[in-house]
Amino acid sequence: MSKITQKQINDAVWKACDGFRGSIDPTVYKDYVLTMLFIKYLSDVHDDKFETYLEKYGGDKDRAKRAMELERFVVPENSHFRFFFDNRNEANIGELIDIGLADLVEANREKLYSEDGAGIFQNISFNSSILGDQQDKNTRIKNLLLGFDKEDLDLRPSHVGGADIIGDAYMFLIEKFASDAGKKAGEFFTPAGVSTLIAKLTKSKPGSRICDPTCGSGSLLIKAGMEVGSDNFALYGQESMGSTWALAIMNMFLHGIDNATIRWGDTIRNPKLKEGDALMKFDTVVANPPFSLDKWGKVDDKEDDRATKSYDPAEDQYNRFWRGIPPKSKGDWAFISHMIEIAHEGHGKVGVVVPHGVLFRSQSEAKIRQKTIEENLLEAVIGLPANLFFGTGIPAAILIFNKGKGDNRDVLFIDASQHFESVKTQNRLRESDIEHIVETYRKFNTGELAAGVVEDKYSYVATIEEIEENDFNLNIPRYVDTFEEEPEVDIAAVQKEIAQLEQELESVQAELGKYLEELGA
Repeated sequence: MSKITQKQINDAVWKACDGFRGSIDPTVYKDYVLTMLFIKYLSDVHDDKFETYLEKYGGDKDRAKRAMELERFVVPENSHFRFFFDNRNEANIGELIDIGLADLVEANREKLYSEDGAGIFQNISFNSSILGDQQDKNTRIKNLLLGFDKEDLDLRPSHVGGADIIGDAYMFLIEKFASDAGKKAGEFFTPAGVSTLIAKLTKSKPGSRICDPTCGSGSLLIKAGMEVGSDNFALYGQESMGSTWALAIMNMFLHGIDNATIRWGDTIRNPKLKEGDALMKFDTVVANPPFSLDKWGKVDDKEDDRATKSYDPAEDQYNRFWRGIPPKSKGDWAFISHMIEIAHEGHGKVGVVVPHGVLFRSQSEAKIRQKTIEENLLEAVIGLPANLFFGTGIPAAILIFNKGKGDNRDVLFIDASQHFESVKTQNRLRESDIEHIVETYRKFNTGELAAGVVEDKYSYVATIEEIEENDFNLNIPRYVDTFEEEPEVDIAAVQKEIAQLEQELESVQAELGKYLEELGA
């Protein structure tokens, strides 16, 4: 049997979504499709292994079954894709799938339960009315099962030839859902080009602990791990949305990363990546936090004459906001402050996507920005093209902080806003665009770039004195001059053109008058 290609599997999984598209919002049906892809993958791997053991033990099913108990995942019979498919016409198929998912989690507690006791499927139900009334729900589930029961979706390792193709198909689906999902897409996906760029800018050494405190479906975290160049790294993440947290867990397993630690909870109010009572420290911290999150911190819950206070950043037990407390309506610097605090002293690196307002907004944000610059933590400010992110057309920037910056107090500014490929309604970073940014940054990082203009209309190295003169405002046009002079106007040529146009207009008006006269107008 020939090996399946990436395009074949991508086309097949996208076609499997046909039963949902058009009737249910993509932010909802993505969970069902991606869960079914995960189940199909586990089931096919299980069958492949079982056949190998049967052959090894001369057809002895009991010995083969005992051997399967020591495999990566245990798949109970009623949790297997084939069981779901064979029962696709049952009136309670949604309930049967829910029971099968619960049994799968129970059989793999160490992998599929969080430390808080939450199972990865607890936020999804195939028996939910969100899929429609009983008849519509059963039809949709049946169509989904039929869509995955295709030869092109035989995900056995002997057919696929490696785990990467499955993980890439999962990422392909997530990106497809993100493009369909509109404004909600940023909750679970960072565009591939941006993830690759951040991973390269913060390239981790072998043995690194890498964290994404707002990890979404885990794509950025996985890219950062892949950039290490070996399997010698550890991934950690936290995600506040339960269904997205589950996607991240599945994403890790589908990429063959079984030892990732992904926690469910609000990173600001309830950080869960800890060692004892202290926050865990990391070699690399990357994130694409929600832009300008409102009500990120202190919330007063008033009822009648009573007021109960919830989390208060001014009393944060980890003292993450000692540089200042960001405004209630904009949580950007709250996430940045958290990321800086959990990066290792002396060498920790941080890469974060931010809206441009973070670079120049005043008041409390200005004070925090000034302190981070005075501490010599900020290394680079990189302006990205507009319309890169799903759900928002606004341009964003990447900030790189380095706790091992040494004696270099300069800051690199890059304006990459005009370097992209336009694809339909979305802009995209090309490989050449990414390499241009990374190469410039690496030269700065290794001390090869002197202060001043590095590349005309593209990059500039600013001294700490220049930034101070600009009141610690990091707005990129203050440093990278992208002004284009208007071409000189040839007045004589313009006057000649106007005279010619007027002559042509007189001729047309005369001809029009002749036609009107003939018509008796």
